[in-house]
Amino acid sequence: MGTILPRKRKDGSIGYIAQIFIKREGKRHREARTFDRKQAAAAWIKKRETEISRSDALFGVSQTKRNALLRDAINRYVAESRKEIGRTKAQVLNAIKTFDIADMPCADIRSQDIVEFATMLSSGRTPQTVANYLSHLSAVFRIANPAWGYALDPQAMKNAFVVTTNLGLTGKSRARDRRPTIAELHLILDHFTKQRRRAPQAAPMAAIAVFALFSTRRQEEIVRIQWKDLDRDSKRVLVRDMKHPGEKIGNDVWVDIPDHAFRVIEAMPRKDERIFPYSTDAVSSAFTRAGKLLGIDDLNFHDLRHEGVSRLFEMGWSIPRVAAVSGHRSWQSLKRYTHLRQAGDKYEEWPWLDRVCTDLIAHERER
Repeated sequence: MGTILPRKRKDGSIGYIAQIFIKREGKRHREARTFDRKQAAAAWIKKRETEISRSDALFGVSQTKRNALLRDAINRYVAESRKEIGRTKAQVLNAIKTFDIADMPCADIRSQDIVEFATMLSSGRTPQTVANYLSHLSAVFRIANPAWGYALDPQAMKNAFVVTTNLGLTGKSRARDRRPTIAELHLILDHFTKQRRRAPQAAPMAAIAVFALFSTRRQEEIVRIQWKDLDRDSKRVLVRDMKHPGEKIGNDVWVDIPDHAFRVIEAMPRKDERIFPYSTDAVSSAFTRAGKLLGIDDLNFHDLRHEGVSRLFEMGWSIPRVAAVSGHRSWQSLKRYTHLRQAGDKYEEWPWLDRVCTDLIAHERER
């Protein structure tokens, strides 16, 4: 920030010394100039600070980076980020590189260009999806300039978000309240049981689905759980890299395992370091295919978590006790799961827990 210092000359007149000191990218720049009028000094400071802020060369930023394209910044972000970039984020960033904005020089991208990009995205995509695209791209905008000198303006992204929100191009996802019915679960579990009898090498999807329901664990967490992270005495398990809006990698959380879910673990064979040694894609795809085959509309694997958390509330569990199982950190996060339908446990005499545990043990004996 510039300063103005009045100084008396030998002839008795007053001169105004305008001084500029700017620190950027670990480098410092100083300038000073004397004016007869204070207004002229202030005008010079404003002009020079604007010029210097736009001068990459003054602070050692190469012309190559000045002319770098957005795709170059995206590629470097993906290559050098030490945090694990999730599958969805990687897919979105790669998709962005197919749009015209990726071939624009970073220094030329303004909020208007981002709004135009969002407008193109909105064709055939929901406002929530467009918001996800811009959110992932904004991470590149935040990092690229201070870390590597690419001339991307984070403020342009912020301004674009304001515009796209007001135009309805972007928006928040609506809270999903889909819960499976007992009849739907019977159809799905019966299908998986018969399927595994025909193909013994297939994943025990019935057991995985029942565990998901009673443990309230997400599918990506289920397939990562290791035997070494299981505390049998306390009936707890360490969920590594639990999903969190601000921090996923390294967000390891101990969660309680309800008795029903623990029974499924006890029935699983111990032949791998993981309790459920299968891939997220395999679990998700199998569940989706079963739903379509059985004519069950709009039901996905994650809805089992919704059902599981809501069930605990229906049983009269307190918020802290439910959170100890689900891993939620706040009541605000848990509110979306309180679509209560009844009081008590509708799974109290449900036969499928016994069936899947018995089938797991019998399957292992037959091998």
